Amino acid sequence: MAPVYTPQTRPDEGPEGKGSGGDGSGGPGGSGGGGDRERPHWRDATGRWRRGWVIAAIALLLALIMLAHSKVPNTIGNLGSLIQTFLPWLGLAVPVLIGCAVVRRSVTALVALLVPLLVWFNLFGGLVLDKTGSGGALMVVSHNVDAGNADPEATARQLGGTGADLIALQELPQSSVDAYEEALAATHPYHTVQGTVGLWSRHPLSDTEPVDIGMGWTRAMRTTVSTPDGAVAAYVAHLPSVRVQFRAGFTAGQRDDAADMLGRAIAAEPVERAVLLGDLNGTMNDGALAPLTSQLRSTQGAAGAGFGFSWPAGFPMARIDQILVRELEPVSSWTLPATGSDHLPVAARVDL
Repeated sequence: MAPVYTPQTRPDEGPEGKGSGGDGSGGPGGSGGGGDRERPHWRDATGRWRRGWVIAAIALLLALIMLAHSKVPNTIGNLGSLIQTFLPWLGLAVPVLIGCAVVRRSVTALVALLVPLLVWFNLFGGLVLDKTGSGGALMVVSHNVDAGNADPEATARQLGGTGADLIALQELPQSSVDAYEEALAATHPYHTVQGTVGLWSRHPLSDTEPVDIGMGWTRAMRTTVSTPDGAVAAYVAHLPSVRVQFRAGFTAGQRDDAADMLGRAIAAEPVERAVLLGDLNGTMNDGALAPLTSQLRSTQGAAGAGFGFSWPAGFPMARIDQILVRELEPVSSWTLPATGSDHLPVAARVDL
C-alpha cells in the first residue's frame, strides 16, 4: 500500500508545515530562522555553548605555553628562549581572543579565556605592582652605551648626574674611553676599563681582573668595591648578542655558553656580597640564564615598578639589561631616560 502523507509530515515541508524555500523560515531565501542561524546571538542558549570551540582551543594552548614555557625545548632554533624573551607580550593575545569570542557570541570561548588570563597574572601580576622603597646605601647604574653613540660626552654627563655610586658601562669603544673618563672624573674618581666594559665608582676599587666568557676578547670583568659598609664584588658583563634568523632561528648558543662561564666565576667568588651589572642579552624568564639567575636576585623583580623594559630605547620590548645581586637587599629599581644609545640605562638602590 502506498504511504499516505499528512500536511504535517510531507517530506518537502519543514517542521512548521512550510517548504524549505520561498518565504519559509527554513529556506535560504526566507526571512525567518535561516537568517538567525547565520547570525548567532546570545539568547540562543544551546548555540552560545556550542560555538567558539576553535577560539577556546587557542586560549587553552596559549595558557599551556605560558604555564609550561620552561619546558619548551631549545633543540629547534632555541624556540624556548625566544618565547621566554617576549613572554609577557603573549598576554596581548587575550584581548584579541576576547574580541573574537564576543563577535562569535560564544560563552564557551569566554570561559576558556579566563585560563590564560589567570596564568598571565600569576606570572606577571607581581611585576605590575609598585614595590619600590626609599633609602638604599648603594645606588648602581648599568648602561650599554652603544659603540656607535654619537655623543659619548653627553651620555657620560647624564649618567654622572644621577648620583650613582657605581656606573657600569658596556660596549665601550676604545675611541670613546677618554670621553667617558674625562666626563666622569669629577664625580667618580675611581674607575677601571677592561676590554669593552668598564666601571666608574665613588669608592676605591681593588683586585680588578677580566673574566673569561669565551669571546676571545674581554667583555666581562670583576673588581672589589670598598664601600663604607664593607666590600662588594662587582661584575660587569656584556654577553654575546642574539639574533632571530629565518633558517637558524634564535641564535643564542654563544650567549648561553658565556652565561655558563660567568655563572661559574660568580659561584667561585669569595666575597659574600656581589652585584652583576650588564647587558645579558636575555630576560629573567629565559631558562638559558639559569647559571646566573639561580644564584643572583633581580633588583627589578624584587623592588621595581612594572617590567622595566630597556631595549630598544625607542620602544622598549624586553629587559635585557640587568642588575642582579647576592646578599644585598634591593630597595628600588627603575630605568633612566634615554641617552644616545639604543638601550635605556637601568638603575637600582640596594642596602648592604
